[in-house]
Amino acid sequence: MLTAVDDVSFDLARGEVLGLVGESGAGKSMTGAAIIGLIEAPGRITGGSISLEGKRIDNLSSAEMRQVRGRRIGMVFQDPLTSLNPLFTIAEQLVETIRVHLPMSAREARERAIGLLNEVGIPAASQRIDDYPHQFSGGMRQRVVIALALAAEPELVIADEPTTALDVSVQAQIIDVLKKLCSERNASVILITHDMGVIAETADRVAVMYAGRLAEIGPVRSVIKDALHPYTKGLMGSIPSLTSTDDRLVQIPGSMPRLNNIPEGCAFNPRCDQVFARCTKARPELMHSGNREVSCWLYDDAASEATA
Repeated sequence: MLTAVDDVSFDLARGEVLGLVGESGAGKSMTGAAIIGLIEAPGRITGGSISLEGKRIDNLSSAEMRQVRGRRIGMVFQDPLTSLNPLFTIAEQLVETIRVHLPMSAREARERAIGLLNEVGIPAASQRIDDYPHQFSGGMRQRVVIALALAAEPELVIADEPTTALDVSVQAQIIDVLKKLCSERNASVILITHDMGVIAETADRVAVMYAGRLAEIGPVRSVIKDALHPYTKGLMGSIPSLTSTDDRLVQIPGSMPRLNNIPEGCAFNPRCDQVFARCTKARPELMHSGNREVSCWLYDDAASEATA
């Protein structure tokens, strides 16, 4: 059995944006899929629990989970064409979603759908609502998907790489739309991305994942200004800066390990420039360090006191 996400634990406050960042294969998208109940067989959750407003949701039946998905948890996928049916107009898809979750007539739902499209910045929304997905640009389709995710006033929105396929200028617009709408509705957001620049502009806290586990989690400004975990430091050093005098960006040697070949001890130890004997033998758990938690033996207070 392969473990794609291992002992990942965090909480999320109302209205908070949590950035989930890491290389491809770190387990970010799998974490989001587990929360919303979209893990495909033979994948499954083998331990732990997922709670929404204090109620456990990972043990719900398929029918019960469908009531949670869309109504209480919205999802924004990387490719808007994954979420939009090319055979139906935007109106048909939005109205159906709204009426499934909210007690509205078709007319009321259409009016709400037009209002949502206006909010996410679709020009001439009352006319464009009857267009098909292929008649929209990539950025406009992503705006429609955000409207779809927010249609039933969810408490949580999971955005999985929502800007990856878009131009930089459009990326900024989409992030602004997502932040603004969720702030106005007091909805929480889990923003999954490999782009630390997007995290820096958007998130309140950031959770850094590596090989299916959390490496570091804390306030985004603290993590960016003074990263603790060697992997997080590498990610921070790989971000171009207009004010930096360095000629070269930081490069992390090697690559993410395969799920069937996770190293003993700390999974990052073969790539770490601060590795020592303990790192290759024992796996560190998350440890408190100031206003953060970090999974690294460098911050083991008990060990430090013993050697002092």
